[in-house]
Amino acid sequence: MPQYLMSVWHDAEYEIDFSTPDAQRQAAQVSAFNEELQQSGSWVFAAGLHPASSATVVRSAGGEVSMTDGPYAETKEQMGGFWIVEAADLDAALQLAGRAAAACERPVELRPVHG
Repeated sequence: MPQYLMSVWHDAEYEIDFSTPDAQRQAAQVSAFNEELQQSGSWVFAAGLHPASSATVVRSAGGEVSMTDGPYAETKEQMGGFWIVEAADLDAALQLAGRAAAACERPVELRPVHG
């Protein structure tokens, strides 16, 4: 069955305060969605990410490895988490992505994974 990446996007640098009512509501919605994915057999893997400011970019050139702080891409949008799911086809994956966007209340980008 084809796999898809559903990535969650934030409009700016973010820190999630899980003690707020909004964050607790969203966490409950995402947890319920995750449970549905697991029960349906669509679940492969999912994770939330720390802000892009916590990233380290690792490069290799000519046998030398270098590391720099910060995100690779300089952009105001950043990925905050993701799911890897299995779906019968693109239409089924798009339906899952719509439910994911509703659960996390953020834009979700859907991309097929090379098989």
